[in-house]
Amino acid sequence: MDKLLTMSKKEWTRKEIMERLEEKRLKQHEAAEILGVSERHVRRLLRSYRTCGSEGLISKRRGRPSNNQIPAKKKQQAIDLLHSRYADFGPTLACEKLSELHGVNLSKETVRQIMISEGLWKTKRRRKARVHQLRVRRAGVGELVQIDGSPHAWFEDRGPACTCLVAVDDASSRLMAMRFVPTETTLGYFDLTRTYLAQHGLPKAFYSDKNSIFRVNHPQSRSGDGLTQFGRALLQLGIEIICANTPQAKGRVERSYQTLQDRLVKEFRLLDISDIDQANAFAPTFISDYNHRFAVQPRSAHHAHRPLPFSQKELDLIFSLQETRTISKNLTLQYNKVIYQIHTKRPSYALRKAQVTVAESPQGQVTILYKGKPLDYSIFHRQPRQAEVVPTKQLNAHLDKPHHKPAPDHPWRNYGRRLNGKPIPHKQDAPS
Repeated sequence: MDKLLTMSKKEWTRKEIMERLEEKRLKQHEAAEILGVSERHVRRLLRSYRTCGSEGLISKRRGRPSNNQIPAKKKQQAIDLLHSRYADFGPTLACEKLSELHGVNLSKETVRQIMISEGLWKTKRRRKARVHQLRVRRAGVGELVQIDGSPHAWFEDRGPACTCLVAVDDASSRLMAMRFVPTETTLGYFDLTRTYLAQHGLPKAFYSDKNSIFRVNHPQSRSGDGLTQFGRALLQLGIEIICANTPQAKGRVERSYQTLQDRLVKEFRLLDISDIDQANAFAPTFISDYNHRFAVQPRSAHHAHRPLPFSQKELDLIFSLQETRTISKNLTLQYNKVIYQIHTKRPSYALRKAQVTVAESPQGQVTILYKGKPLDYSIFHRQPRQAEVVPTKQLNAHLDKPHHKPAPDHPWRNYGRRLNGKPIPHKQDAPS
């Protein structure tokens, strides 16, 4: 009885070639060129064909499991972990955590296929990308540093939403500094910049968006020197500030947030980090791991960072909010709804109409400078609360700040309450 053989297209082609070799209508080197194999392998196939016929050309591994197949126990362990702990992780991050925390070593593509089969990951349809003009990276580290902030639920539902400020080097995509702050403010960027300078030194330039923290956006602004507080601080430090026209122009920092909002949020979940202080304490560890995975080699080995020529006292003054005021005839000035009285031993007429600089530190300490030297003062009067001007990005934080609560024994808490049909007396009205 004839045996039914199942052959693939590749095996059928080999059968035809072997028949032509047997009939001397083809030479071995020609057969090797047609099949894309060596002449030695052609002789091996011919020998199998002569011994077993067409069956000798069929793969012996057909119908058998692959030698590289993942053991069922190991695959099931990965599936259980993916469902229990990493259901919303991406394949790459899930693969890393399976290896680092559980010793389950699988390739990224294997984890991706498992997650797709288990319904934990859906393939993404690529949208047609908009074409933007490409810009070559800067050559050396520190030549151009991109800065930006991202408000996000970094702690998910375990803590309040906050803003992550980062600085990314243009030449190497290295994460140079990272700070978590309640909202995107000038003082927050002061804190980020001080952290950057302490670790790396002075870069040549910062690259940012057109936020009012970095540039004066009012086209007809006439007051002041045309600089924001952050711009003035960078000018004193000798760092150039450049504003991008589109988000795509500073793509290094924009793309870094895609990674951070995926990986960093899940790292916080695994470590149970739920507030800003814990996040800032963990930041150096994450930055080291991030740069090890994603940083690229710059074209030049030269570092453009310069040593920091300022003392801590000078930096404290640079990273303060500074405004110019004119002293009145009675030696007073107004700043932030407070009237300050200047005390001096020199004749009073010497300071009348003098221009002074009011510097407020991040801690709220006020210093009044005249020709670079501090003046003694006292608080003369605090003005009543007035309407405040709040930037859009700070509006939610302003509305969500805690309000004053009366003390537990405040008479207001007993208002309208009765005991045995009689009003509860206030403490000052209660009999002794």
